[in-house]
Amino acid sequence: MNANTHRVLACIDGSALTPAVCDYAAWIANRVQAPLKLLHTIDHHPETALTADLSGNIGVDSRDHLLEELSQIEQQRSKLRLQQGKALLQAAKERVIQAGISDPLTNQRHGSLVEALIELEEDIRVLVVGVRGKVHEKQPNKIGAKLESIIRSMHKPILVVNAEFKAPQRVMIAYDGSYAAEKAVEMVSTSPAFKGLVCHLVCAGKDDAVTEQRFEAAAHKLAQSGFGELIAQKLSGKPEQVLCDYQERQAIDLTVMGAFSHTRIHDLLLGSFTAKMLTHTHKPLLLLR
Repeated sequence: MNANTHRVLACIDGSALTPAVCDYAAWIANRVQAPLKLLHTIDHHPETALTADLSGNIGVDSRDHLLEELSQIEQQRSKLRLQQGKALLQAAKERVIQAGISDPLTNQRHGSLVEALIELEEDIRVLVVGVRGKVHEKQPNKIGAKLESIIRSMHKPILVVNAEFKAPQRVMIAYDGSYAAEKAVEMVSTSPAFKGLVCHLVCAGKDDAVTEQRFEAAAHKLAQSGFGELIAQKLSGKPEQVLCDYQERQAIDLTVMGAFSHTRIHDLLLGSFTAKMLTHTHKPLLLLR
């Protein structure tokens, strides 16, 4: 598929962050002139199924009758989830249309969200998700149960939304000299999404000659890329702390950074720099691989 027809894909689940996910997805789609698609998945967890094995607990006749009733209840619940999902997609569609999106697509699927995203990945330009879904929406120190798997599985830019929408005016690149950081510089310097914004190129926790050289080259490249203003800054201290503090002081609206690599696919996310930024920042993060 031609890059110009790749879609911005917004994952919605009815959580408190759903409106913000729609708004940020519409903002990106408008800035890059890409079509927008809204995705809702209905994940049926076997461990929570009502028709669990009851053999040995009750008599055979009673068990068969009860299982039939439970099966009917589960069918009714599935029907309600389907209707609820359709209503959610319709409300989201109306919201993005109001934000200037013409003819947004909607898609409701049964099964795992991660599996659905892997199947759709080829057509995705940017993926937009909330930092946490309904399960953890009242736990601000928690990262969504599916978010780690999504980040590790996808090879496309992922915008993780964690607050109400605010049209970005100031963007920050968290730079460390890595391949992902160079990729962030390349994308920010060429994407129409960032034209005219104030760009902060910030390096934290790295102080060696190679990183310094790369940092200067990145600053030079960005300076010629059509930003309203470029600010290059080096900071000392724990990266996640000084970057989050810098975000607040400079009123950064959106941070672009690299995510952890596939080489750690079996490791826990907890404790990684990516996880710390996702947990501590109050600004959306655009993660690149």
